Amino acid sequence: MKRITTLALATGFAVALSGAAQAQLKLAVAGPITGPSAATGAQMKNGVDQAVADINAAGGILGQKIVVSYGDDVSDPKQGVSVANKFAADGVKFVVGHYNSGVSIPASDVYQENGILQITPASTNPTFTERKMWNTFRVCGRDDQQGAVAGAYIAKHFKGKKVAVVHDKTTYGKGLADETMKAINKAGIKEVLYEGVNTGEKDYSALVSKIKQSGADLIYWGGLYTEGGLIVRQMRDQGVKAVLMGGDGITDSEFGSIGGPGVEGTLMTYGPDPRNNPAAKEAVAKFRAKNFDPQAYTLYSYAAVQIIKQAAEAAKSVDPKKVAEKINSGQKFDTVLGELSFDKKGDITKLDYVMYVWKKDSTGKITYVECPNSDCTKM
Repeated sequence: MKRITTLALATGFAVALSGAAQAQLKLAVAGPITGPSAATGAQMKNGVDQAVADINAAGGILGQKIVVSYGDDVSDPKQGVSVANKFAADGVKFVVGHYNSGVSIPASDVYQENGILQITPASTNPTFTERKMWNTFRVCGRDDQQGAVAGAYIAKHFKGKKVAVVHDKTTYGKGLADETMKAINKAGIKEVLYEGVNTGEKDYSALVSKIKQSGADLIYWGGLYTEGGLIVRQMRDQGVKAVLMGGDGITDSEFGSIGGPGVEGTLMTYGPDPRNNPAAKEAVAKFRAKNFDPQAYTLYSYAAVQIIKQAAEAAKSVDPKKVAEKINSGQKFDTVLGELSFDKKGDITKLDYVMYVWKKDSTGKITYVECPNSDCTKM
């Protein structure tokens, strides 16, 4: 009898352990954990980790604790696909990522095939959500919106000036540069130079020479902070005083570190700084208590996890397709970015871009500051 009781207890314990194992929801964050864009990868990882910690402390999602795994795509499309395949093999159901549009787009095909919902905090190329896929969402804006904001600013404040357009040949960089160029062309401004450069280069003297010859007053940069910082530094070293303007790809303090004092005066489009949103006050305090400044895409990544939680609770299910249906339904989500809702494509329904200028703060550090009413001439 004792043996039967012991066996029954053992069996019951095994079932309990099995139930505990099942009560884990697999979520992953994918981005450039290493490589030239590692600073952004750190933002994404920290944003997701803090959101998961806060949600798990409150009981998880529908009683299931979130378990996080990480995939380093090194900003490379092929590596991104490999990461996506590994997530699929591991049974991941939700992915926050990737950073680069050129990585998010091919990876999303793998996620769709394997029933995985993907929310990117940073990929802005329109193609990502234009393919009528059920599983693709983003909490940031799109480059056709960003390009329109940049183009309108250039048309208003650089009318009669010479504008050069430079990009890094990537899906994101070229896409954003082309959208901005389309906007200024529509406003009657014809670029004096249109040039693509290779990512990872260190010497941009040939480009700077072309900029000099063009006589450009403004250089619009479609690319990331790594190459953008080097370009502006080398422009200043060669005596080029033209204003540099970029998009959300330069939204990182590393841009100032790489570019040096010459980045002061750089113009930039990016969403309203989420660190200043009252809804983010508690989360921001937690990050800063850990000596981490939640700049750029930290809070966007945090918000992505919040949306998954709220949509799952509304669906009463952690099935990714049912969660996706709730996100697409027009439901409003309370996030650290404020209230968000999505259209049928998976894009947020509000315009997410304003103007910034890089300038010295009260400590003397050069950083990005939002311009009042998006007019940087009043700074």
